Amino acid sequence: MQLNKFDTILDIQQAFYQQQISALQLTKYYLERIANFDKQGPTINAITELNPDALHIAEALDIEREQKGIRGPLHGIPILLKDNIDTGDHMHTSAGSIALANNYAKEDAFVVEKLREAGAIIIGKANLTEWANFMTMGMPNGYSSRGGQVLNPYGPGIFDVGGSSSGPGAAVAASFATASIGTETSGSILSPASSNTLVGIKPTVGLISRSGIIPISHSQDTAGPLAKTVTDAAIVLGALTGQDDKDPATCLSSKQSQTNYRYSLNKDGLKGATLGVDRNYFAGLSEEEAELIDMALEDLAYQGATILDPVEIQADPNDINVMIHEFKTGLNAYLANVSNQVPVQSLAEVIEYNEQHAERALKYGQTLLTASEKTSGTLTEPSYIQARLNDIRQAQSEGIDAVMDKHELDALVFVNNHGAGIAAKAGYPSITIPAGYTSSGKPVGLTFAGKAFTEEKLIELAYAYEQATKHRRNPVLD
Repeated sequence: MQLNKFDTILDIQQAFYQQQISALQLTKYYLERIANFDKQGPTINAITELNPDALHIAEALDIEREQKGIRGPLHGIPILLKDNIDTGDHMHTSAGSIALANNYAKEDAFVVEKLREAGAIIIGKANLTEWANFMTMGMPNGYSSRGGQVLNPYGPGIFDVGGSSSGPGAAVAASFATASIGTETSGSILSPASSNTLVGIKPTVGLISRSGIIPISHSQDTAGPLAKTVTDAAIVLGALTGQDDKDPATCLSSKQSQTNYRYSLNKDGLKGATLGVDRNYFAGLSEEEAELIDMALEDLAYQGATILDPVEIQADPNDINVMIHEFKTGLNAYLANVSNQVPVQSLAEVIEYNEQHAERALKYGQTLLTASEKTSGTLTEPSYIQARLNDIRQAQSEGIDAVMDKHELDALVFVNNHGAGIAAKAGYPSITIPAGYTSSGKPVGLTFAGKAFTEEKLIELAYAYEQATKHRRNPVLD
């Protein structure tokens, strides 16, 4: 099967309709690529576990298609999950930690339920930066004690793979699945998307349920899609939305959420848009990367957008005090419900387990785990309460809301995941799309961020830019 022939959801559905391929054949194709490139060859190492029922599910969905028709655009589409998302089947959920290597969830996470209802095939679980990159300072993106190191398909061992949804990003880039589900607290979807030439959507907190996902911060956590095109990401996003009685944040989105974001796919979506650029977030770019972003801004203007450059966002996104406090609370609640086969039932026991297995578990330390354990776990500290209120005020009313209202912006423009922190603290959405490559082949991404529940507008802007530039190309794997 040619790699580019059936590379996107709409291409695949057309091929299904014309009986050129079946879901079973497509799943076999992805499994063959995983066999060839994940643990041998370039050793991308994105996959931690495969679903033993994937082929049976694919075959059943083919029969259902013949007898009843399709459920929707995800019918028969293989999708990978980040290994911190619960599945109530034969796969583990470990967050990359050897302490949770034997953790079988009792039921599907809400997002997994939605994917199965839509007819998606959960083909497996993907590796991640351990504990979603909230274990220690300085841990490499894509490393976990359970799964090892994920590599970037565009430069294995050369380019950063991004994190913490490293496996979901690298796997889709390497065509191990059609799309994947990552999670983000602060940059964990946007980073691997931009590093692997993908489209990543970090939704508004509450648009997608957080239940059944190993947490870091209940005020910032969200799941979201990684895909090769804006269209694919929009299709997956629509399948994930919905009110969940187990997650009160989804009540906020009940009137704003959509099940079909394809209405936002407007190739003229940049005409008349006003976009703001804060160059303080461009720090650390190489000369080539900066040139690519300047070219992207020119492309946006050529497509009809007004670029306000510079604007300034008055906020400090670097304080992680809220995450330090919320991690213990959320993780202890999750671990209290794991089976007795799991050797840890609290953050304190995770830390102790890691110390007892230090040679494998503590290659890079656990400074963030120990810092979180020092908190009360009750969220009663005045320092936490004040930090949480400050985050809301600085990131929302005095940050993104203020600059967007002042300049009447449709979105803010960032490079890669450099603006992830402020949007994460606000709980606001972002979307990353490919913006090109350096001369060495390193991918660079362009990110749009906006106010709460403006996913439709961000998708429209991203789609228009994507269709005008079409930067993305597949990696070459030997």
